Amino acid sequence: MTGVHTDVAPAAVAFGPPLRLLREAPLRDLLAPIAPDLHRLEASGVVLIDDLLWIIFDNLPHLVAVGPGLAPGPGAATVVRGSGPAAGYEDVAHDEVSGRRFVLIESARTPQGRYRPQIDEYDAHWRHLARRWVELDVVHRNKGLEGLTCVHRGGRLHLLALSEGNGGRGGRRGRRPGDGVVHVLVEEAGAWAVAGRIHLPAGLPFVDHSGISVHGDRIAVVSQESSALWVGRLDPGSWRVAGGGRVHPFPRDRRGRLLYGTVEGVTWVDARTVAAVSDRTKPAAQRRLRRTAESVHLFALPEPGDGPRARAADAGTGTVEG
Repeated sequence: MTGVHTDVAPAAVAFGPPLRLLREAPLRDLLAPIAPDLHRLEASGVVLIDDLLWIIFDNLPHLVAVGPGLAPGPGAATVVRGSGPAAGYEDVAHDEVSGRRFVLIESARTPQGRYRPQIDEYDAHWRHLARRWVELDVVHRNKGLEGLTCVHRGGRLHLLALSEGNGGRGGRRGRRPGDGVVHVLVEEAGAWAVAGRIHLPAGLPFVDHSGISVHGDRIAVVSQESSALWVGRLDPGSWRVAGGGRVHPFPRDRRGRLLYGTVEGVTWVDARTVAAVSDRTKPAAQRRLRRTAESVHLFALPEPGDGPRARAADAGTGTVEG
């Protein structure tokens, strides 16, 4: 550690009302006029930069920008084509101070035979600048880091990198809720060093973690398998979650069945709105899940005080419900 304070967040997590869908669109519809050759669109991360939603994919080396209006037609999207094979991008982050963009690679084999994440760095024009290792060993190759966001503290840039599995583990142990981990990364000697860890609330019932975004002191974490978004607050003086926060489920159908089963990335649009992107479904997935896959979505957070469970969370006395 380098003097970064970490602590376990209180377990008082509450469930708020579901997110409210504002609009959504399949990525293939937005890209059809300019990139009809892109059919399989396994979206894995999204970030808002200059009023555009920049989206990355784990099966493509390309980047895509769409406006929050999500209206198909001419000018609806822009594609920045990358060269070479897909690197397995998992999330994208933007440093508003320097203009740099960072793209996360879940894990890669090191020359020593270990597996560690990598981060690609781009300038404000999406010119590739560097690829750096994250000094963090990944025990399970496909259960590494899934989310990335930028935070400035003490005049220094920090990247917050979200582990997919609970406790940074894979397998059954990683699916046990209650040990979500965010790694605090800083640039040191040509690599990204782990300077500390943020522990998500022990009462957070997420089976996995697939995306993260910070807006001011507000932190949002999305779970693909739990089909929900958690919103909490970062203590401005430490790397600690202040209070338990609230869990907002993604909308379900009238029978209570999942509609969103592949949400991979999230970004704040404003204080009450988030954008999310969805990956491809498995071939055997239900039709209702396929309808929301490979898409970009805009959701509104419920207003404070909506419903009794949300009021309990706002008061800081909520408990896990389910």
